[in-house]
Amino acid sequence: MKRLSRPSRMPIDPYVLLLLGTVGVAALIPARGTAADVASGASTAAIAFLFFLYGARLSTREAVDGLRHWRLHTSVLVCTFVIFPVLGLAARGLVPVLLTHPLYQGLLFLTLVPSTIQSSIAFTSIARGNVPAAICAGSFSSLVGIVLTPLLAAALLGNSGGGFSADSIVKIVLQLLVPFVAGQLLRPWIGGFVTRHKKILGLVDRGSILLVVYTAFSEGMVRGIWHQVSAVRLAGLLAVEAVLLAVMLLVTWYGAKALGFGRGDRIAIQFAGSKKSLASGLPMASVLFGAHASLAVLPLMLFHQMQLMVCAVIAKRRAHDPEAQDPAEPPAARAAESRSAVGTGTPRR
Repeated sequence: MKRLSRPSRMPIDPYVLLLLGTVGVAALIPARGTAADVASGASTAAIAFLFFLYGARLSTREAVDGLRHWRLHTSVLVCTFVIFPVLGLAARGLVPVLLTHPLYQGLLFLTLVPSTIQSSIAFTSIARGNVPAAICAGSFSSLVGIVLTPLLAAALLGNSGGGFSADSIVKIVLQLLVPFVAGQLLRPWIGGFVTRHKKILGLVDRGSILLVVYTAFSEGMVRGIWHQVSAVRLAGLLAVEAVLLAVMLLVTWYGAKALGFGRGDRIAIQFAGSKKSLASGLPMASVLFGAHASLAVLPLMLFHQMQLMVCAVIAKRRAHDPEAQDPAEPPAARAAESRSAVGTGTPRR
């Protein structure tokens, strides 16, 4: 049997470095007074624009085609919005031994966030899995999360998460759902423009997230909340998140096998069902937690980098899996498995 090679290096997402740099700037030069009001208003506008772009990018035909593989998408949604939150609730027993209550609230919020799109697709492609399934699974999770994440947060976090109320729900609808729907409605006219300029618009939405992070952490610095976090607590948080990620990777892989999914589908389920979206989670936390957002997003930022590093290793190992290169498997069977996710969908690399 061919020996599996280890990746030459562990990936460090440059964007995570930018996020950490933004946190450092907020720590050294936090926005105060009028500057804080301006930053808060700009952050609110940036969040609305961010979800408008999400709506404009999501292909309606791709989503409809994806419904043909409903068992796979249901499995990913169950992992994302049922199993993850259950594990998050179970972590309540670690307070105050390993986690402080604010860090636990952030960890629980992490488990409520939708799955990623880009990294799920990228890792599924590297591992030679069902790429169309990963595209649709990530898109469905993001779409469902716009509605379900705030509702789960209101139910599981309650007032401790930053004061959930009818006004909070209205704010969520106006800042997240309405712009998303507007983007979907305008897609027939602006979809082509968004596709042609996706790199430039990608810089815009990433810049929007950086602004959200700066605003949240500035407010945290002004309020002095960072005195609540010690190096020991951060180490405890990392250990808990490592266990959480390991459990979900095992559940998604062996659970999909127990449900009878083929290798390509199992890879898509593992990478889409074990991840959490930083791009969706940060703006949502800003809306849901308000002044408490800085501590709330810390677990998500750490988990994001951890999942990238671990899944990069797994994806490269899966690519060398004998099943991925089995010459005895008929080409027609491999093609059928790839098409099973979205009918006539074409894998994107």
